[in-house]
Amino acid sequence: ADARALNQPQMEFVARSYFIKWTSAYQNSQAIGRIVQSLDATYKAWKANPKLAEAEPSTYNPDWFGLGLSGRAISLLQKPLAPLFDEKITGAEVTRRAGWTDMLIASRDWHRFHRRQYTNQSMINDTYGIYLSNRGVLALSPDKAMPEKEALRYLYESMGLEPWRDSDVDPNNPNAKRNWGTGTDYFQLTAKGLTKELGYVGYYGEVLDWVAKIYDATRPAFGEAGDPKIKEQAIKIARARAAFRYPSLDDEGNTAMVVETIVGWRDAHYGSDVVYAQRTSWDGSPLEIAAATLNPQLIGYVQQMFDDNQYFASVQERMKETGFRTTSGLLETPGEYEILKAQAKMPHRLPMSPTQPDFVFSDEEDGVIAVKNGNDILYVSLYWRARNAINNLARVHYITPNFDRVATVRQETEFTPSGLTFKRGKNTNAPWGPWLPRYPNEDNSALAGEELPIAKIPAGIDFKPGQESVYAGKGDFYTLHYGPYLIGMNMTTDKTFDIAVPQGSKELVSKTSAKAGAVKKVGPRSTVVFYKEFAIS
Repeated sequence: ADARALNQPQMEFVARSYFIKWTSAYQNSQAIGRIVQSLDATYKAWKANPKLAEAEPSTYNPDWFGLGLSGRAISLLQKPLAPLFDEKITGAEVTRRAGWTDMLIASRDWHRFHRRQYTNQSMINDTYGIYLSNRGVLALSPDKAMPEKEALRYLYESMGLEPWRDSDVDPNNPNAKRNWGTGTDYFQLTAKGLTKELGYVGYYGEVLDWVAKIYDATRPAFGEAGDPKIKEQAIKIARARAAFRYPSLDDEGNTAMVVETIVGWRDAHYGSDVVYAQRTSWDGSPLEIAAATLNPQLIGYVQQMFDDNQYFASVQERMKETGFRTTSGLLETPGEYEILKAQAKMPHRLPMSPTQPDFVFSDEEDGVIAVKNGNDILYVSLYWRARNAINNLARVHYITPNFDRVATVRQETEFTPSGLTFKRGKNTNAPWGPWLPRYPNEDNSALAGEELPIAKIPAGIDFKPGQESVYAGKGDFYTLHYGPYLIGMNMTTDKTFDIAVPQGSKELVSKTSAKAGAVKKVGPRSTVVFYKEFAIS
């Protein structure tokens, strides 16, 4: 047999395979032997280079994972591994219990002292670097582990169930302090369930693969139910994302539901990524969250994917990829398919489907709207790429049977001024990402040097003009006129704004006719959408 040690992703893959009947590793003592050998090798590598607890290079984005995959393997295989815990590590004068515990504590503590703010990164760091490292410690040395309730709070923060508390303060670092760059009442997700960075996030906001991993991490044993709060939040996130799938065609011209990316602040492509309940990714399947929760709505979305013959097409595309990360992500796919094919037929379909009723979804924390109005589909980001200051830009994706239109347009923004300004650089709306569209000659940008006002930054947050901030470019009230639509969005929690009602319009949120010339009061965290039908081409 091949005696080479497995790296962390391979170990975690084998640990999961130990519980899956169709794999050769199922209940296989040789699998346990290889994992023990590999954990011993990981420990010795860490002793030689303690920085591996911070960033172990066999994982992608190593500083998000640390040694958490080792912790996951130990936690999953605690029962078959337990008789070997008090044996000495091969080639070292320390028991596995003591040595493995030390390396996992080092990983856990470094990652809680170095958390990440963007939602998807926070989820990965907190799940693997902190929580699963601690789950390994809990299996080995319960007296040295964080209590489960204390460890869960990192996951709750990443899932938007509790305010995000930033990095913990390292007691051994005299210069360490909490940064609180987002304030003390910042949630990683909006109250309606969208990821919250600098506005709506399109494909990068499709975090359900990581949400499923978080739920799996909390299972007491393989296949058992995980944390109920995380399960309910996972369902909420999946249902919020459902509004951002719209009917289109796949690359071969077949009927499909595709994900809305055009109005995302981090997104850079117009494409047809097929998504129903969950995206297909390197790390998870489109059935993952539905199989984990068995929520009726999510089952219905998966059944819609089956009906459109898009499920096996997605698997076929993934099978073209030869990387180990994709192979690992496919491991549970057969079992998920069996679970979902056995479910009773559900009536639920994605809300933008042609058979579904008109609706307006608005998220006043992210500044985004999704409208289904007859044959119209309208997506708008009002808080769009305003990383440094108020930019008065909205991003629009307008779809009708006659056209599919993408536009970056000017809007009106009411905001609380800080008295500070930011000077725009050469690139108008995406200066930070080299992968984003740019002018052929940036030196000729007419807007370079424009002074943009900065909104008021909450007290207690260190801020200097030019820094990226979730507050610097966020308005209080947005007004957008686009085609037959007038949108007013109030992003505050304590103010009311007025908007003039256009003649001959109806208000789509309340589904009532609007009285021309009247003034509509738009209360805190609410949105109005007026529609006036007229020809547009």
